[in-house]
Amino acid sequence: MVNVDLIRKHMPAVKRASVRAVLAATGMAVLTGFAAPATAAPQATDAKPVVKSEQKAETHKKAKTVKAPTASQLMPLGVNAEQASFAPTGEQKANADAIIKVGKEMKLPPRAWVIAVATAAQESTLNNLGHLGDQNDHDSLGLFQQRPSAGWGSPDQLTDPEYAARAFYEGLVNVPGWQDMALTDAAQAVQVSAFPYHYAKWEKLAANLVLAEYGKGPLAG
Repeated sequence: MVNVDLIRKHMPAVKRASVRAVLAATGMAVLTGFAAPATAAPQATDAKPVVKSEQKAETHKKAKTVKAPTASQLMPLGVNAEQASFAPTGEQKANADAIIKVGKEMKLPPRAWVIAVATAAQESTLNNLGHLGDQNDHDSLGLFQQRPSAGWGSPDQLTDPEYAARAFYEGLVNVPGWQDMALTDAAQAVQVSAFPYHYAKWEKLAANLVLAEYGKGPLAG
């Protein structure tokens, strides 16, 4: 296309009309100035906007309700010893949560979580203990009082609640028939403690801490 304004600026007046006539005769478009580039018209679409109510409905549809474990799943043999308890602090509750989290990640049943939490309640009252100097039991460390010298891991590893929990669970699943054992027997098979029957007294507290993960029981919230 040709800009006639530019041609006229540099041509004598007598020739201006003929230029326009020649251009018209050859079929070339005539411009009187530079036009802004044309914008493409919006294309039609069949998609309809998703409204918030539809989004909420879809989210609700996808949400899955996770049921809390039953008493028979947590304590299949019942409570067969006098029970001890304490009101867990925020730190103790967080340590119990870490133990339960690892059990879930390992796809172990709720009974395993109860055994693990009860074991840690006995060994450390759910406190992540470092070395206690003269009061230390050999080189025992962490929630489960596992010993580096016995091959459980390094001091840094054993004072990591998730590492310590995983090490305990790995020991537990290697005990034949642990699912059908009394809690104290299953825990003792892993820990080899000098006080093998002390684990039993924490069974109900451990079950309540597991239930609290689901907003149930006396320790919920």
